Amino acid sequence: MGILNVTPDSFFAGSRIESEGHKFLERVEQMIQQGADILDVGGYSTRPGADEISEEEELNRVIPAIRLIKSQFPEILVSIDSFRAKVAAAAVKEGADLVNDISAGSLDKKMFETVGNLDVPYIAMHMRGSPKEMQTLTHYEDILLEMLQYFAEKLAACKKAGIKDVIIDPGFGFAKTLDQNYWIIKNLSYFKIIQSPILAGVSRKSMIYKILGLSPEKALNGTTALHMAALINGANILRVHDVKEAKQTINLYKQIYP
Repeated sequence: MGILNVTPDSFFAGSRIESEGHKFLERVEQMIQQGADILDVGGYSTRPGADEISEEEELNRVIPAIRLIKSQFPEILVSIDSFRAKVAAAAVKEGADLVNDISAGSLDKKMFETVGNLDVPYIAMHMRGSPKEMQTLTHYEDILLEMLQYFAEKLAACKKAGIKDVIIDPGFGFAKTLDQNYWIIKNLSYFKIIQSPILAGVSRKSMIYKILGLSPEKALNGTTALHMAALINGANILRVHDVKEAKQTINLYKQIYP
């Protein structure tokens, strides 16, 4: 899954791009040629402490982007990265194929019902609170067990709403300390009991660059190392800024574990 942030303030400057024009289409085409299976379009930065934006502003960012992708590359799968039901519905109407929700329905009570009616796959991520406050909510008695209970409840609610296909995302960096992030990667296979595909989103995050004393711009090598660890421990989808390198990692992983 290649990341397309149509935002001016995403944490990794290299992922920010305007949603219209030839530069955007060049980025899309490059990601597809490098092996992206899904393009994840987001118009609301969810980095820690990110500013809130209006629903209208988010729609103005993502809808032209999705429209442009689907007009030029109709075969590529597109996910809408939003926690707002209205944005998800508008995006699917324009051709988005799945909904990627960082809050798993917690920030918009209409999300499950909306996705059930849209009849598209849904990515439910683990998070506490909102992006602005999540890093103050990192205390757990047993983080793996509490996450498992969270996903069990979300999956039950999804099923009740008529959502047929759910992918789970541990939410690396969302209401988690650095140590907790690494504990989750080490024990990612724990979540296989849920029998849903697992998405891992670690690309260039602070859990990498803070440990290594780098910036997001210099965190590609660390990202690749964690991508291999995530795959070995059960990840089915990698959400990445750098498609070529992630695809190479997947190919080598498949040589070891065919």
